[in-house]
Amino acid sequence: MVDYGVERKKSMEARYYYGIVFLIMNLVTWFFRDYGQTVFLPWLHYIKVCGNEGEECFHSLGVLRVSLGCYIFFLVMFLTTVKTRKLCEARNSWHSGWWGLKSILLLVSMALPFLLPSEFVQIYGEIARIGAGIFLFLQLVSVVHFITWWSHYWIPDEESWQRRSLGIFMSTLFYVASLCGVVYMYKSYASRSSCSLNIFFITWTAILLAVMMAVSLHPKVHFVFSV
Repeated sequence: MVDYGVERKKSMEARYYYGIVFLIMNLVTWFFRDYGQTVFLPWLHYIKVCGNEGEECFHSLGVLRVSLGCYIFFLVMFLTTVKTRKLCEARNSWHSGWWGLKSILLLVSMALPFLLPSEFVQIYGEIARIGAGIFLFLQLVSVVHFITWWSHYWIPDEESWQRRSLGIFMSTLFYVASLCGVVYMYKSYASRSSCSLNIFFITWTAILLAVMMAVSLHPKVHFVFSV
């Protein structure tokens, strides 16, 4: 007999675990880009595809190799769990369990790109530009859905002044944090006039933030969502 309550809880928890895996992969990517050559050079010195000084496995190519390993892992998970519709299916157990085996799969997926020639990795990098745009769009949809759910969770009763005060406080806190982030990006990545591309993207981020703030405060927007 399948305890559907337990299986459903495991399936929901698995989403957070995969999110943690993705966060760790991003941290590993950053580490390979900035510090990998100093730490891993003695081990990668004997891998031919990494070159004599390991320059083919660090910096931008190191980022692409780690990204490719992450892609391989999640592609395998997608292919082995696609069209899973019922909690009692074996593929759902694979999706929400077997973390020891999936840890081994992740390590193998991360190691495989460091055995591939640099030309193949560079081709992957060009294709990944398109995939990254699609991924960001899907994540934007997920974030909007999460924000909507969080808003209803925090403010179930809009007529309650206490609840509305909490919503106003949290919104103000996040807007202030966003403005601080914009200031930090200007200071760290656009300190010189020659950083024109960085200035362009940071400025547009600030403009979109201001537009979103103005739209969210407009009374007609509140009326539409209320209807």
